[in-house]
This record gives sequence, C-alpha cells and structure tokens, in this order.
Amino acid sequence: MLTNLAIEALKAGPKPYKRADRDGLYLYVTPTGSKLWRMKFRFAGKEQRLSFGGYPEVSLADARAKCRTARQQLRDKVNPAMAKRAPMVDAPSSGQPTFEQLAREWHARKAPAWDDRHAWDVINSLERDAFPALGALPLAAITPPLVLTVLRAIEARGAIETAHRIRQRVSAVFVYGISSGLCMSDPAAIVKGALAPVIKGRQPAIIDLDQLREMLSRAEAERCHPVTKLALRLLAMTVVRPGELRGALWKELDLENGAPVWRLPAERMKMSEAHIVPLVPQAVAVIEAVRALSGRCPYLFPNGRSAHKPMSENAVNYLLHRAGYHGHHVPHGFRSAFSSIMNERHPADADTIEVALAHKIPGVRGRYLRSAFNGRRRELLTEWAGLLVDGLMPPTKLLEGPRR
Repeated sequence: MLTNLAIEALKAGPKPYKRADRDGLYLYVTPTGSKLWRMKFRFAGKEQRLSFGGYPEVSLADARAKCRTARQQLRDKVNPAMAKRAPMVDAPSSGQPTFEQLAREWHARKAPAWDDRHAWDVINSLERDAFPALGALPLAAITPPLVLTVLRAIEARGAIETAHRIRQRVSAVFVYGISSGLCMSDPAAIVKGALAPVIKGRQPAIIDLDQLREMLSRAEAERCHPVTKLALRLLAMTVVRPGELRGALWKELDLENGAPVWRLPAERMKMSEAHIVPLVPQAVAVIEAVRALSGRCPYLFPNGRSAHKPMSENAVNYLLHRAGYHGHHVPHGFRSAFSSIMNERHPADADTIEVALAHKIPGVRGRYLRSAFNGRRRELLTEWAGLLVDGLMPPTKLLEGPRR
C-alpha cells in the first residue's frame, strides 16, 4: 500500500509508470511529474478504468474513499464509470457544464479502451492547449472563431500537426456533448478548413506513437539480416538521417565516458561543423548488440557483400516495405515522428528538438544552442527511445531472429 511519504518520493522517469495501492487503485506517474489517481476494475467481463484526479489535489485518503465508493457500486451491480457521469447529465438544469467538465467526462468514457500512455497523451494535450482558454466556459459560449483563435496560437509555435490533433479532440468532445443532449453544435468541426494544411511531401511518416511501435515490432519480425533490423532500431532512436546512419563508423563512437556520444564529422553532415549525437542507454544497447556482427569492420552496418562498404541505401527501406509500410513510412520519417510527438509533449523545448535533428540555426544563437542544450537533448532522446522500445524485444534477441 502507498503512503504519503512514498508518494512524495516518486519522481518522473523517461516513461510513465504505475505504483499500486489496493483494490485496483494506483498512481500513474507521467514523464512530466504529474501523479494521477486511477482505478482498474472489471464490469460485465470487460476491464475498465476510472480517473480520480491528481495528487496532491486529491489526497491519498480521498482517492481511497473514491475507490471504496466505486467498489460499493460494483457490489450493487452498478458500473461506476456510468454512475460518475450521472451528475453531468443533470447539469443543464442548474447551469450548462463547462467544456473542461465535458472533456473530462468524454475522456473517462474513452480511456478504458486506450492504453495508459495514449490516455495520458490525450488529456495532457487538452490540459496544455485547450483548457486554459476554453475549459471554464459553458459549451454554448464556445464559438468557431474562439476555437480558431486557440488553434492559431498552436500553429504560431510551428506545431501544425498538433493544431489539427487538438481540433479533432475538441470536436470529439462536442460530438459527445451533442449525443448526450448537452449542446447543439460542434464549433470545432466548422474551423477544419481554416487551419494551415499539414504538408505531405515525398517522405511519408507515421506520427502516432502506438502505430510507430507496432511498425517496429512488425518490421523486426520479418525475415532479414539482423544488421538491418538493428540499423532500423538505431535509426528510430537517434533520428539521424538515413545516409548518416548507413555510413556510421566505429571510430566515430565514444562509448567509454559517462555520457556516450556519436561524433558525426562535418563532411558527412554537409555542415560547417560536426554534429554530436547523445547515445542514450537504449541506443548503446543496440550498438553493443551489433558489435557481435560487425565489430571487426570499419562500419557499424556493413554491406552484406563487402565488409568495407556501408550497407545498401535501400536495405532499411525494403524492410519497411516487406512489413507492409510502403507509402506509409520511410526511414527519414522517424525525424518527422520525433519532431511531431516530442513537440507535442514538450512545446517549450522546440529549439532543443531542432538541435537534436541537426537543423541549422543561424548565427551566434545557433552555436550557443548546440552547446547549451546538450544535457536536455540527452534527456529528450532518452525519453523518446524509451517510448519507442516499450514492449519490443531486447536488441540481443534480434541477433537470434531469422536471416535472409
């Protein structure tokens, strides 16, 4: 069982984690340090979850009291998730519910069908981008121009895809409200055509985290040389350009100090100076796995026919094709995925994310950012790698898989 002292001692990690209390009650700790009360239960043979709010606003004693109430409802053959929404349905008689109230109800209804990470991403994005401007307003007070103003602010920081995603989620809340008889229209649907378009060029990319993990899992289950599978995983975690990964040399790696790095020389980067890639623990694990195959070669990922040449420029792309992702994701797409997902999770770190992608920031400011953000880059890449490999097999297992 949890104690207040134990809860205070819980720290944010690179990925979300749970700490159980009792009777299905647990604390969900997010990478940003939020501590959210959740309860897992089964009703009619289906696993569901309740959200009770965050600690310390909801104390340990309060969370346990809410859990006991829900358990009593279960004993009375009442679904606590349905009972929780009853006051919301009655709300119009005493005043229309606010957008935040309705959004949290919608989220509570949908979350049981999602994994914890996606459920957190959805509510966190609304808390960050929608609730500050819309949360306290009654539904009837929210107009299309007001919604568009909120979305324009997101676009202004360069997060075009995030603006589209927030619009979809706000729209879903209003559709839920219309179905429940709490409002008559969806102002977020009307503004869809007014948003800046998401530019889809010749580099298709999957930018949904769950779909990315599924893609990696499917690709790693394909029959091909382990070197190609390990190259795919390292490419996804380091978000370098595919050509930079193919030409990776063992002599470019510094794994001996406490903060391992990969120094990409300026001539390979086609830049005026070298680019330093922080190698996080998950990336080092991939490198140590591939060492068993190519440790005596100059290249980390050598060509199948000549150890003194880099792997084919099409090897990783063909692997994605065989896994069924032709036209949906290319090797370069991991850079778009990293930018989209991490900008959504950490909007204040936009400059750091640009530096991690080796995008050129001109002038003295660019030189300052490349050096000043090294520590934060490592933190973001550690979180990113943890999100990607969650549920995947250890890299050493890829050595045992089927080859050509």
